[in-house]
Amino acid sequence: MAASELYTKCARVWIPDVEEVWKSAELTKDYKNGDASLQLKLEDGTDIEHKLDPKTKNLPYLRNPDILVGENDLTALSYLHEPAVLHNLKVRFIDSKLIYTYCGIVLVAINPYETLPIYGTDIINAYSGQNMGDMDPHIFAVAEEAYKQMARDERNQSIIVSGESGAGKTVSAKYAMRYFATVSGSASEANVEDKVLASNPIMEAIGNAKTTRNDNSSRFGKYIEIGFDNRYRIIGANMRTYLLEKSRVVFQADEERNYHIFYQLCASSHLPEFKNLKLSSANDFLYTRQGRSPVIDGVDDTKELCTTRNAFTLLGINESYQMGLFQVLAAILHLGNVEIKDKDSDSSLIPPNNRHLMAFCELVGVTYQDMAQWLCHRKLKTATETYIKPLPRLQATNARDALSKHIYAKLFNWIVEHVNKALVTNVKQHSFIGVLDIYGFETFEINSFEQFCINYANEKLQQQFNMHVFKLEQEEYMKEQIPWTLIDFYDNQPCINLIEAKMGILDLLDEECKMPKGSDDSWAQKLYNTHLKTCSLFEKPRMSNRAFIIQHFADKVEYQCEGFLEKNKDTVNEEQINVMKASKFDLLVELFQDEVKATSPTGQVPGTGGRTRLSIKPEKSREASSKEHKKTVGCQFRNSLQMLMETLNATTPHYVRCIKPNDFKLAFSFDPKRAVQQLRACGVLETIRISAAGFPSRWTYQEFFSRYRVLMKQKDVLTDKKLTCKNVLEKLVQDQDKYQFGKTKIFFRAGQVAYLEKLRADKLRAACIRIQKTIRCWLARKKYLRMRCAAITIQRFTRGYQARCLAKFMRRTQAATIIQKYQRMYVARKCYRQKQAAALAMQTILRAYMARQKYQGLLREHKAVIIQKHIRGWLARCWYKRCLYSIVYLQCCIRRMKARRELKKLKIEARSVEHFKKLNKGMENKIMQLQRKIDEQNKENRSVNERLIGLENSYAADSERMRGELNRLRGMEEEAKNKANQVSSLLEELERLKRELSSTQQEKKTIEDWAQTYRDEMEKRKQFFPDFRSQSKPEAKEHVVSSDRRVALGQMVSELKDQNGSLKKEKDDLNRLIQEQSQQMTEKMTRAIAEETQQLNTDLNEERSRYQNLLTEHLRLEEKYDDLKEEIALTSNVSKGHRRTDSTHSSNESEYTYNSEYTELEEGSRAREDVTRGIDTSLTLKLQKRLTELEQEKQSLLNELENKEEQFQRARARDDAEFKKARGAELEYESLKRQELESENKKLKHDLAEMRQSLLGNAATGAGAPGSPAYKVLLDQLNASCEELEVRKEEVLILRSQLVSQKEAMHHKETMTEPSVYVGDVSKLKDADELKQACIGLKDTNRLLEHQLQTQRRSYDNEVEALRGELQNVKEENNRQQQLLAQNLQLPPEARIEASLQHEITRLTNENLEIMAEDPTASREARVIILRRMVDLMEQLEKQDRTIRKLKKQLKVYSKRIGEMGAGQTEGQTSPGQLVDEPIHPVNIPRREKDFQGMLEYKKEDELKLVKNLILDLKPRGVAVNLIPGLPSYILFMCLRHADYVNDDQKVRTLLTSTINSIKKILKKRGDDFETVSFWLANTCRFLHCLKQYSGDEAFMKHNTPRQNEHCLSNFDLAEYRQVISDLAIQIYQQLIKCMENILQPMIVSGMLEHETIQGVSGVKPTGLRKRTSSIADEGTYTLDSILRQLGAFHSTMCQHGTDPELIKQVVKQQFYIIGAVTLNNLLLRKDMCSWSKGMQIRYNVSQLEEWLRDKGLMTCGAKETLEPLIQAAQLLQVKKKTDEDAEAICSMCHALTTAQIVKVLNLYTPVNEFEERVSVSFIRTIQTRLRDRCESPQLLMDTKMIYPVTFPFNPSSLALETIQIPGSLNLGFLTRV
Repeated sequence: MAASELYTKCARVWIPDVEEVWKSAELTKDYKNGDASLQLKLEDGTDIEHKLDPKTKNLPYLRNPDILVGENDLTALSYLHEPAVLHNLKVRFIDSKLIYTYCGIVLVAINPYETLPIYGTDIINAYSGQNMGDMDPHIFAVAEEAYKQMARDERNQSIIVSGESGAGKTVSAKYAMRYFATVSGSASEANVEDKVLASNPIMEAIGNAKTTRNDNSSRFGKYIEIGFDNRYRIIGANMRTYLLEKSRVVFQADEERNYHIFYQLCASSHLPEFKNLKLSSANDFLYTRQGRSPVIDGVDDTKELCTTRNAFTLLGINESYQMGLFQVLAAILHLGNVEIKDKDSDSSLIPPNNRHLMAFCELVGVTYQDMAQWLCHRKLKTATETYIKPLPRLQATNARDALSKHIYAKLFNWIVEHVNKALVTNVKQHSFIGVLDIYGFETFEINSFEQFCINYANEKLQQQFNMHVFKLEQEEYMKEQIPWTLIDFYDNQPCINLIEAKMGILDLLDEECKMPKGSDDSWAQKLYNTHLKTCSLFEKPRMSNRAFIIQHFADKVEYQCEGFLEKNKDTVNEEQINVMKASKFDLLVELFQDEVKATSPTGQVPGTGGRTRLSIKPEKSREASSKEHKKTVGCQFRNSLQMLMETLNATTPHYVRCIKPNDFKLAFSFDPKRAVQQLRACGVLETIRISAAGFPSRWTYQEFFSRYRVLMKQKDVLTDKKLTCKNVLEKLVQDQDKYQFGKTKIFFRAGQVAYLEKLRADKLRAACIRIQKTIRCWLARKKYLRMRCAAITIQRFTRGYQARCLAKFMRRTQAATIIQKYQRMYVARKCYRQKQAAALAMQTILRAYMARQKYQGLLREHKAVIIQKHIRGWLARCWYKRCLYSIVYLQCCIRRMKARRELKKLKIEARSVEHFKKLNKGMENKIMQLQRKIDEQNKENRSVNERLIGLENSYAADSERMRGELNRLRGMEEEAKNKANQVSSLLEELERLKRELSSTQQEKKTIEDWAQTYRDEMEKRKQFFPDFRSQSKPEAKEHVVSSDRRVALGQMVSELKDQNGSLKKEKDDLNRLIQEQSQQMTEKMTRAIAEETQQLNTDLNEERSRYQNLLTEHLRLEEKYDDLKEEIALTSNVSKGHRRTDSTHSSNESEYTYNSEYTELEEGSRAREDVTRGIDTSLTLKLQKRLTELEQEKQSLLNELENKEEQFQRARARDDAEFKKARGAELEYESLKRQELESENKKLKHDLAEMRQSLLGNAATGAGAPGSPAYKVLLDQLNASCEELEVRKEEVLILRSQLVSQKEAMHHKETMTEPSVYVGDVSKLKDADELKQACIGLKDTNRLLEHQLQTQRRSYDNEVEALRGELQNVKEENNRQQQLLAQNLQLPPEARIEASLQHEITRLTNENLEIMAEDPTASREARVIILRRMVDLMEQLEKQDRTIRKLKKQLKVYSKRIGEMGAGQTEGQTSPGQLVDEPIHPVNIPRREKDFQGMLEYKKEDELKLVKNLILDLKPRGVAVNLIPGLPSYILFMCLRHADYVNDDQKVRTLLTSTINSIKKILKKRGDDFETVSFWLANTCRFLHCLKQYSGDEAFMKHNTPRQNEHCLSNFDLAEYRQVISDLAIQIYQQLIKCMENILQPMIVSGMLEHETIQGVSGVKPTGLRKRTSSIADEGTYTLDSILRQLGAFHSTMCQHGTDPELIKQVVKQQFYIIGAVTLNNLLLRKDMCSWSKGMQIRYNVSQLEEWLRDKGLMTCGAKETLEPLIQAAQLLQVKKKTDEDAEAICSMCHALTTAQIVKVLNLYTPVNEFEERVSVSFIRTIQTRLRDRCESPQLLMDTKMIYPVTFPFNPSSLALETIQIPGSLNLGFLTRV
C-alpha cells in the first residue's frame, strides 16, 4: 500500500531524540510522494518540521495503535521496530509494573530493583501445567515450557540466562531452579531439590561481589545441569563454572567489594569459633578495603554467613571442612597485608616477625622462613645450573597477589567439586535441564582480557541464538506450507573466525605467550599486520598502538593490549607452590595435590574438568587435569566454550534476556538509553528484525473472522470461514505479497495488522458516527417537535391571555362607570347628611341647655326642703336626750342608795363558815379532778423525759461508737464504692430520719414547754384562785399553746405527705432498677452464651481441619509406603527399561489380571495379609485412641456447659417466678399501705379541721381550760399524732427491710452470672458529721450484704468444687470403663458376660454406698431398686444360660441330623436328579421358628470371597442404576450384625479390617474414577450411619422405629471403629475432591474466561508467537456448558449413589470454590483477560452458575459465597475508574479482594477497543492509599489446594434391614439370611 495511505493527518510516528532515544509525534498534514519534510506536532504541543534524508527518503517509524501497546509478546505488535519495542517495554514496566515480556521465543526480564510477591508457591502452582502462551510472561512459564518439552519430546533442555551485571541473571536462574525443585520433587528421601537450591548461597558467597552496577554481581559463569529420572523427578545436579574473575581477590575499584565471603568472615570475627583466625574489621585488610565500600545497605553479613554455613552442612561439608575453608580464606586476607619493602633497586625483603605473614604461615601450616624467602626471590633453571634471583618490590608484590589469586581459585574449584559430589546420585539420569547463568555483552572505557573472553562467549551464544530463531521461523512456514524465501539476517561467523580461527586473535596470543621475550606490544603489532587489511571487523585506533577494535554483533569495542599476555599465562612462582604442597594443613595439601611443575599453572580455568564428577575414574581426571594445566587460559576457555556450545546444540534452548533499567538501582525507573544499549546487545532487536523480515503477524481463520467481521458484508459471509477470509482479505489488501494463506493461519507482513486495525477502527468510527448522526437527528427532531408544541401552547395561552385582558378591561370600564355613579351619589348623600346632623346637633344642644336650667332650679328647691327637715329633727332629738339623761341620772342615784344598803347585808352573811363551805363545795371536787390530771400529766412527762434521756444516751453512745467506726468506714471506702448505687436511696432515708429526729425533738420541746406552761398556770391558779379576773392570762397562754400545737400538727402532716411521696418514688426507682438489672443480666448472659458458642464452633472447625490435614498426610505416607513396596517388587521382576507412570498407578496390571491374581493367592498369604492389615488397623486404633479420649472429654465439657446453661435457665426461671410472686405481694402490700396512709391523712385533716372549728367557736369563752372541749380535742390529737408517728416508724422499718431484701435478691442474681460493679462517688459526703449520720443507715445494710456475698461465694466455690469432682469422677469412670471393656474383649464370651454382670453389681454397690452416705432414707429406696435390678439381671442371666444350653442342644441335634442325612444321601445317591429333588430340611428349620432379623450369616472362609465380590469386583454403575442406594453398606452391616449376634469378636474385627483395607485398595486402584470414589464415599457414610443408628446409643436410637431398635448391636461397642471409618470417609472425600478437581481443572479457564458465552461482546486482539487458547468454541474446546454439564453429572452421580444431601452441599461448595479460585488466579495472571467486555462475560457465567444452583436447590449450601471474590473482580473491571468517588466505591465494593489483587487487576486492565481508556497511575495510587489500613494477607493468588473441613451429619435410614433382598448379580449366594 502507498505511503500516502498510512502517513495521513493524525497518524503518529516515532522520531529520533537525543534524551529519550525516540519521541512520539503526530502528523498535522498529509504526506505526499516527493515531500522533503513532514509537519509534526509533539506530545507537548510543539510544532516541528521533520526533514527527510534526501538520499534514502526513509519515512519515520509508524506508531502502533493504542490497543496494541502493552502487549505480552513484542511480536504481536503490528509495526516491529526499535521504538515500538522500547515503548512497549516501558509501558509494561512503568505503568503496569510488569517486568516480564515475551519477544518471540525470548523472555525479556527487566530488573525492578524491588522485591515483588510473584515468586511464591501459589504462583508456581498456577503456572504448573499451563501452556506458555496461556499465562502472562514469567520466568516460571519458561521453566514450565522446558520441563514440559523434556517430558513430552524426551529431549534435554537448556535455559540460557544472559545480561549485563546487575540485570538480574542470577536471580532469574535461581527462580528457574526453584520452580523445578517445587514442581518435580525428588525421587528419593535425600531432598535433592533442597540441595540444588542450597548450592546458590554457597556460590553467591564465593563467586558474587558488589560492583558499581550490582550489589550481588556474579563474577563467573555457570552452567547447572539438573538431572531427572524416568519419572521426571530431580535426582541430582552438576555444575560447570567459567572464567572466575580472580583479579577481584587482590584489587577492587571504587564503590566495589571483594567476594562476599571475605566480608562475612570479618563481620563474624567476634564469634568464638573464629578467634583463631585473627580477623578483625574489613577495613583492616588490603584486599577488602580498596573499594571503600565494605557494607551493602540492607545486607547483614553475619546472617549471610550463617546461611552459607547451613548450606555447607546441607550439602554434606562437615564443620571441620568448613573451618578449614574459612582458615584458608583468612590466610588470603593476612597474605594481602604482608608488607614488602625495597632492599635495593633489584631486590626486596619482608621485615622480620611480620605479624600478618606469621598469621598466614600459622593458618596454612608452612614455615615462616620459606614463605618469606620465596615471596621475595625466584628460582631460575638452565640446562646446567639453577639460579635464585631476587625480585624487586613491585614484582614481589605481584607474585604475592598471584599466589593469593591462585589459592582462591583452587579453593573455588574445590568447593565446586564438593558441591557436585553432594549433588551427584546413584540413580540413572534419564534427562536433564541445564540453566546457563552467563555474563552478557560488556563494554567499558577500558576493556581487557576478561571483557574479550566475555564478548567472545556472547558472539558464540548469539550465533546459536540466531540459528535457532531462523530454524523456528523456517519450521513454522514449512508447517503451514508457506512459500519459503531466504531471510537475510546478521551472521556473526566472521567475527567468531577473527577470534578463534587459525591465525586468529587467540592463536596469535598463545603463540606470543610461548615466545621467550613476548610482550603485549609485539602481540599488538602481529595483530595489525595480520588482520588490519584482511578483516573489515578489525580496526586500529587512531591514537594508540597498544589497542585494537573489534566490530561485535552489538557494538564496536576497543580492547587495551596491556596485560593480555600475563592474564593468558596466569603465572605463579613454582617454589611458592612447593611451599604450599609441603604444608602441614591437610586441606591445603588437598587443594594443591594436582599441581604440576609448570611455570604457567592455571588453578582456575573456565570449566575445569568439564563435567566435574570426581567419583568416576579419578586417575584419568588427574591426567586430563595435568594436560589441561599446560594450556593457556584462552585455549582452555575456547575448549570449555566449545563444550558448552555442543551441549546447548544437543538441547532445546530457551532464552531469558535480563535488562538493567537504570544505573542507579532505582525501583521501577526506566532509562531509555541504557535499555536500548542492552536490547541491541542481547539480541532482542535481532529477533524482532528476523520476525519483521518474514510474516510476523499470524492469525487463525477463526480469529481473523471474529476480529474483522465488521469489515465484511452479509453477502461475503460464507459457510466456509477460510474461503470467507480469503475473499475479504483480497478486497481489503490489494498487494498479494503482504499476506500468505497457510493451512490453519493467515500470515501478515509487518504493518498489515495495524492497517487492518485502522480499517476496523475507521469502520467502527463510521458506524459510531452514523449512530451518533441518527441519534442526534432523532434528538434534534424530538427537540424541534417539543419546541413547536411548546410554541403553539404559548401562542394559545398568549391569545387567551389577551382576550382575558380585553374582557377584563371592558368589565373594569363598566365597573368604573357604576362606581362613579354610586360615588357621586354617596358624596351628595354624605353632604346632605352632614348638614342634617349639624342642624339636629344645634337643636339638641339648645334644648338640653334649657332643660338643664329648669332641672337645676327644681333641684335647689328640693334640697332646701330636706335641709329644713333634718334641722328640725335634730333640734327635737337634742331636747329628748336632755330629758332622758336627767331621768336616768335620777334613777341611778336612787338605785345606788338601795344597793349600798343591800351590800352591807351581804358582807355580814359572808363572814359565816357554813356559807363558805356551801359556796366552795363544788369547787373542791373540781380541784381534785384537776390535781389528778396534773399527776397523770407529770407521770407522762417523766416517761417522756426518761425516753428522751434514753434517746440522748443512745445517741451519745452511737456518736462515740461512730467515732471509732469512722476510721473503719474510711478503710471500707472501696467496698462502699461497689454499693454506691444505694447511696441515693440511703441518703433519702437519712434525710427522712433527720426530719423525724428534728420533728421528735421539736415535739418534745413543744410538750415540755406546754407542761411547763401548764405547771406554772396551775400554780398561779392555786395562788390566785379567789380572783376570777386572773383567769384571762392562762386563757391567753392556752390559746398560744393550742396555736403552736396546730402548727406542729400541720408540719407533721406535711412531713407524712413528703414521706409518702418519697416512698412512692423509692418504689418506682426500685422497680425500674430491677427491670434494668434483669434486662442487663439477660443481655449479658445471651452475649456470653453466643460468644462461647461461636468460640467453640471456631475451635471445632480448626480442630476438624487440622485433623483432616493429618489424615491427608497419613494417607500420603501410606501411599508412598505402598509405592515403595511396589517399586521394590517391580525392580526385582520388571526390566530396567520401564517407563514413567503416574505415582498412583505405578503398576500397569489390568483389572482382570489383578482380580485373577487375587483369586489365585494361597490361603497362607491371605492369612498373613489379613493379620498384617489387622495389625495396621489395631495400630491405627491405638493411635486414634488418644484423639477419641480428647474428643470425648471435649464432648463431656460441651455437655457440662449445656447442663450448666439449662440449670441457669431453670434457676433463672425459678427466680423470676419467685421474684414476680414476691413483687406482686409487695405491690399489693404497698398499695394497701398507700390506701391506709391516704385514709389516715384524710382523718388527720378532718381532726385538724374539727379542732380549728372548736377553737375558733369557743375563743370568746373559757374554752381553753383543761376541762374544756378544745382542751380535750387537743389532747386527743396529740395522742393520735404520737400513735401515728410510731406507726409510721414501723412502716419505715418494714419498707427498709424489704428494700434490703430486694437488693440482696438482685445481688444473688448478679452473682450467678458475674458481679456487677457499682460505680459511685462517696467523696460527696465530705463532712464528717454526714459520714457519721450516713453510717447509721449503712452499717446494717453493709453487714447484710457482706454476709450475703460471702454466702454466695462459698456456695459458688462449693458448686465449682463439686462439679470438678464430678468431672474427675466421670473421667476416672470413663477410663475404668474403657479398661474393663478392653479386658472384657479379651475374655471368652461366657466369662465376658459374667465379668460385665460383676462389674454392674460393683457399680451399683458403690452407688448404694454413696447414696447411704448422703441420705439414709433415699439410700434405702435406692437399695430396694438396686436389689430388684440385681434380681432382674440374675433372672435374665439364668434365662440366657437356659436359652444358650437349649440352642446348643438344638445345634447338636441339627448337626447330627445333617450328618446322617448327608451320609444317607451319599450312600443312596443313584442319579443327579435325586440329589436335586431331595429337600434340605436343616436350612428350613430355623426359618420356620422365627422371622428374618436383618442379619446375614457367612462362614469364616467366605470372608475373602465376600470382600472380593462386594468391594473389589463390584461395578458402581450397575449397582447405582438397578439396586437400592448403599446396598453394599447394608450387606456388610448385616454380616457384621450376625457376627455381633453370635458374639464372635475375631469375626467382627477381621470383617471390619478387611472391609477398610479393601476400600482403600479399590480407591488406590481406581482413585481417578469419580464414579467409583463417589460410590464408595456414599457407601462408607451409609455404613458409618448404620453403625451409629444401631449402636444402642439413645442419641441415635430416638430416630429409629421400634423394629429397628430391636436390631441394635448387643455385644460389641464399635465406637473406635466408627472413628476409623469416619477417618476413611474423610480420606475418600478428599480423594473425591482431588478427582473432581482434576476433571474440572482443564475446563475452568477455557469455559469461564476464554470462551465467549455472549458472542460478539469481546473482540480478539492480535497475538504474537506465543499463541493462546482461542476464545472461539472450536471442537474440543471447553465452554461454560461443558462445566455445567460436568457439574450436573457430578450431582446426578452422587444422588444416584445415595450420598447424603448435606455431604452433596459440601462437595458443591468445594466445587464452586475451585472454580472461583482458579478463574480469579488466571485472571490475575493474564493481562489479556482484564478488560470491560471480559468482566461482562464473567458476570454472565457466574449468573449461569447461580442459576444451576437454584435449579438444584443448593442456594443455601454456601457455594455462592465462594464466588464473591470473582464477582467483585468482574465488577472491578466494569466500574468507572477515574475520580475519587470511583475509588471510594471500589474500596467499599471489593471487600472480598485483597489490596494486592485489586491493584493487580487495575494494573492489568487493558482496553480491547480504542474507545476504552486505561487506568491512570494516579488512580491506582489513590486506591493503594485508601486501602493502606486493611489488615490482610499480602498473598496475591487464592489457594486452590484448600479443602474445607468436611462433616458427616447423622442421617438415619428408614429402610428395614429384614426387607433387604440380595440380587443374584452380586454373586453372594453363600450368604444366608437370618
